[in-house]
Order: sequence, then structure tokens, then C-alpha cells
Amino acid sequence: VLSELGVPEEKFAATCVLMDKLEKVPLDAIQGELEELGLEKSTIEKLTSVLTNKSIESVSAVLPDDSKAVQQLSQLFKLCEAYGIDDWIMFDASVVRGLAYYTGVVFEAFDRKGVLRAIAGGGRYDKLLETFGGDPTPAAGFGFGDAVIVELLKERNVLPSFEGSGFDSVVFAMSEDLYGVAVEVASKLRAEGLRVDLILEKKKTKWVFKHASRNQSKYCVIVAGNEYENGEVSVKDLSVGEQQAVKIDELGNWAKEVAKSSN
Repeated sequence: VLSELGVPEEKFAATCVLMDKLEKVPLDAIQGELEELGLEKSTIEKLTSVLTNKSIESVSAVLPDDSKAVQQLSQLFKLCEAYGIDDWIMFDASVVRGLAYYTGVVFEAFDRKGVLRAIAGGGRYDKLLETFGGDPTPAAGFGFGDAVIVELLKERNVLPSFEGSGFDSVVFAMSEDLYGVAVEVASKLRAEGLRVDLILEKKKTKWVFKHASRNQSKYCVIVAGNEYENGEVSVKDLSVGEQQAVKIDELGNWAKEVAKSSN
């Protein structure tokens, strides 16, 4: 749109930065800065006219008949209609991403009520990858803000409590030379459908038990030197505080019983 309105390529980035301010300041506030860029008055008038439009038809009246921008936007809205999401899409010419690498349609996503700032934003960038040495690859992408999403989930009362991790068991090796054994133990339990958190760090046993309890894991499986020499691991049932030795070769059967009792 900018190129079709007569904005020189060398002033494209600076113009984008100014236009991106429109979310926070009125249009009149940046007109002087646009003039300082050396843009012709006719260009600024066309630009401000486009930015206040809320329909593709209005924009097409300002741009040339063969405008690629209008063609791409029209095609996008047709595709949205075909996908059945057109009720969730609206045209707003004032949406400007303040980065000069965009080469096509840009977009921002908001909550339905329009109370919060943009949840996500992005667009089309056909030359970005080759700018950094990659092969010419047309692409589109977006970024989103986790803080805004959290606020939205709170406002809708659907923010998860994050109490518990979903682990059935925590597997922990007492020493680094037993890490391989711990991996095998975790694999046996996972093969029987258990959800396992594998700890391969130098931690004290007290920390591991607290970690397991904090994540509401029911069992803690400890791989220790003495037990391993006997072909066993120690399994602590955190719900009752009882601990037992289980043969490594029999862990599959033990895991099956645990999985059966939790279903």
C-alpha cells in the first residue's frame, strides 16, 4: 500500500514506525512527523485517507485499479469466508506492524470484546529468510504475548490452576553412573502407559520427594546403588508414605497394576 501511495522505499521503515504509533496517538499527532520525512502533501493526504478506512472497497477507491494490495486483501477475505471464519475477521487499514520486513498482509488478533491490547500480531514476509542468508522462501508468521493471554484467561475464568503436573511417577537416580538405569526404568513405566517425570540431576532425596508431592505425583521411584546391585528399585507411595522394593524385571507388571488402578 505504501509503495502504491508513493512512499519511497528508503522512507518505508520510518513511515511504518510512525504509522505503528496510531494505536496510542491520534492521526493528527503524526502528520507533522510524516511531513518531516519529506513526504509530499498529496502522499500524506492519501495515506491518512487510507488509514481511516474500514472497508476494502473504500481503500480500492484510493489505490490504483490494478492494486496488488487490494487483490491480496480481497483474496484473503474470500478464503476466510470459505473457511467459515469471516465472522471473526474484520478489515482495519490502521493496523500497521512497525517492522519493515513485512511484504504483504499484516494482522493483529484481539479478544472478542476488544478490551485488551493485541494478543498476537504478524504478517507476510517474503524476503526475510534470504536477508539472513537463507534461500528465497515466502513465509508468514506471528508472535503473541503470554501476559495478554493470561489476562484474557483470567477475565473468562478459564485460567488453569496448574495444581499438579499429571505425572504418575517421578524417577530419580541417586548418582550420575545410574542415569542410564533410570532412563531404562522410566522407559519401562512409560511403555505401560504411566506418565513419568525423569530427574537426571544432582538433587537430594528430600528435594525429590518434595518435588513429587508438589506435582501431585503418586509414586517416587528411586534408583540407588545398593538396590540396583540386587536388581531392584525403591518405590515410595506418596499417598500413604509406604516404601517397597520392586525388581527391575517386574516393573512392567507393577506399572500395569498402577495404570489399572488409576483408570
